[in-house]
Amino acid sequence: MTDTAFLTSSDGEWFVGNDAARGPWSANHCHAGPVAGVFARAFESLITDKTLVRLSAVFIRPVPIAGFRVNASITRNGRTVATATADLKDAAGIVCATADSLHMAVRDAGVLPSAAVASPDFNEAVHGVFPIAESHHQLPTFGDAVEIAYPPGETAAPGPTTLWMRTPPLLADEQPSPFQRLCPLADCGNAISRNAELTEASFVNPEITIACFRAPQSDWLASRAISFWEPTGIGLASAALFDEMGMIGTALQTLIVEPVRR
Repeated sequence: MTDTAFLTSSDGEWFVGNDAARGPWSANHCHAGPVAGVFARAFESLITDKTLVRLSAVFIRPVPIAGFRVNASITRNGRTVATATADLKDAAGIVCATADSLHMAVRDAGVLPSAAVASPDFNEAVHGVFPIAESHHQLPTFGDAVEIAYPPGETAAPGPTTLWMRTPPLLADEQPSPFQRLCPLADCGNAISRNAELTEASFVNPEITIACFRAPQSDWLASRAISFWEPTGIGLASAALFDEMGMIGTALQTLIVEPVRR
């Protein structure tokens, strides 16, 4: 893992990707996880009296590692619920991605029953490598910048997989919020649970939805992911997300699945 942050910004508004932000598909484009984190940052800066509980982003075109800007605006701000929208533009002012958010007020609801979900074992996890070892270029990528640990019985092989991940911050001079810290892992469900290697198929997600019912409380976070690929070329990666205390939310990614043409 590198200590380098995912992104650099001189003014907190224009973001340039570091090596850690680069995706495996192109040397010139960002991994969507840090990009989702920047959307979360914009939403949380805009609505400060409520907790960000859901973020949905649509990636219209690849996000350039050379730089981008995010603009967000409130669409509703009630007593209990608020919503916002945002767009991401490149240097030419072209929209590369859009997002919307849901924020909720935190209240004292007392002790309520909830579903019990078995959590992956962090204490017995063994350090390993990011599931995708190869890329479509020769430059460092997101996978080189994160720390990975596998619970007992889990490996980097294709198929439904659970892993723990610790990531760099979005920006070197900022402490990311819990939701921002979760975004890079949340966008890895398609890689964690891929059904074939990158040399055999591509499985790009044009969108992601991250929903959290509890803010993560540990640096190490886990994803228990499974992917469904159809002959239509449409897929879905579904992930349950955990911190060291238990389940915290889910991530869904619709996928464009294509075999590699040889």
